[in-house]
Amino acid sequence: MDPSEAVERLWPGRPARVTALSGGITNHNFRVDVEGESFVLRMGVAETDLLGIDRRTEREANHRAFEVGIAPHVVGFAEPEGWLVTRFIHGRPISLEEMSTPRTIHRVASAVRRFHEAAPIPGTFDSHAVVVDYGREAEAHGVTIPDAYVRALEMSEGIRAARGPQPSVPCHNDLLNANFLDDGAIKIVDWEYAGMGDRFFDLANLSVNNEFGPGEDRELMSAYFGTVRDEDLASLQQMKFMSDF
Repeated sequence: MDPSEAVERLWPGRPARVTALSGGITNHNFRVDVEGESFVLRMGVAETDLLGIDRRTEREANHRAFEVGIAPHVVGFAEPEGWLVTRFIHGRPISLEEMSTPRTIHRVASAVRRFHEAAPIPGTFDSHAVVVDYGREAEAHGVTIPDAYVRALEMSEGIRAARGPQPSVPCHNDLLNANFLDDGAIKIVDWEYAGMGDRFFDLANLSVNNEFGPGEDRELMSAYFGTVRDEDLASLQQMKFMSDF
């Protein structure tokens, strides 16, 4: 994707150095250096709406996360394309090995909890509904739905029924290892799947994506809730299935 049009629209007439950043499945990311300032330009790929991605919701979620100190500052947004501009974070990535240490688990849990306790954001993310929507979208595009999907959907509905209604809080919903940076504080990037949802999906997604085992899961519950309760561990395990679905 050529970012030159976006750069000219967002920084008209200003000399800019553009460097492609690695990563990104549903978007292309570029570092843009303009007159001594550094930014990240995010440009979504085509048809991401099929995955339920709303770029305005992403902008608002990123802004809310910035307000509570865990994300870069949003400084620009171009419509109708949904190009997002944030300040560049001079931070370091966090390895999977480091993510599993008690100190980092506590730092990350604190950052995630701050977002969960923030003011509401637009959009919703219900993992049980998302898998239904993805199945319908796949069928509409001629995909043959495997029997394993049907069985997994039954398990999803069983989990929903067993847990009952859950409080809806701001959630990131894509807590991959690559979405964390450390600039002296934990920062989280890539808010395109954010929405109001179940905190246990976020915690389970964090656990799955960072390859936590039983010991790390207990540390996560302790760091997030201040104690380890059997019912919380059970909810975490159930929602780890939903994260993998």
